[in-house]
Amino acid sequence: MTVREPDACSASYRVRFDEAAPDGLLRTSVLLRYAQDLAWHHSASRGFGRDWYAERGITWLVRAAEVTVGTPVRVGSELVGTTRVIGARRVWARRRTEFVDAGGATVALVQIDWVLLDARGLPARIPAEFDQVFGTAPTAIELGRVDPGPAPTEAARASLTVRPQELDPMDHVNNAVYADWLDERIIAAGGLADVRAVPRTIRLDYARAAEAGATVEATTWRAADGSWSCRIADGGGVDLLRAALDPGTRTISA
Repeated sequence: MTVREPDACSASYRVRFDEAAPDGLLRTSVLLRYAQDLAWHHSASRGFGRDWYAERGITWLVRAAEVTVGTPVRVGSELVGTTRVIGARRVWARRRTEFVDAGGATVALVQIDWVLLDARGLPARIPAEFDQVFGTAPTAIELGRVDPGPAPTEAARASLTVRPQELDPMDHVNNAVYADWLDERIIAAGGLADVRAVPRTIRLDYARAAEAGATVEATTWRAADGSWSCRIADGGGVDLLRAALDPGTRTISA
């Protein structure tokens, strides 16, 4: 059987003033936004635009994400992102997006697991034609998971209310917003230096979507090894997000 390299798609991004934090460096959540934008650009440019999905009553939903920032990225920087679908299993696919600077050096890696859903919100089998276009090989890898374990009694707790500007076209909180929430709660717990550390890796395990106007509960704590964990749950205590931040980590998982 002939194995070919996954199809690649690239686009340029300039770090805008509002995308940087007070230290002048790119926020982690912006890399997720770039990667999501590039994924849709890749799909549309190969003939699978939003109208194509709407006609078939299917859509992609982010199930897990991992972002590694290896080099400081300053406001005004010119980046090129290149995305590939590196593996798929029946109803979900993994994309890997590499961002390089003007000199061609890799500054960040984003890995996202996307699940295909039908109009009922149930998993749908990936269309066969995707393999031919994207060159995606079947994989034995599992969906990304985060297991923060039980929160200690001293964990910081806070309520967050979903604001209109945090909603995406699917009318629930966009996946990148959770990365902002993670940063916000770690900073509030005294972890500003860790949120801005370079290198750093965040891992996000999206369990359920937060809807418009919902109030969610965030529980955040720091482990003895310096890493951070966070759970965001609905009013009934059901997890919406399980997340981790590892300052000083630069290698993305396979």
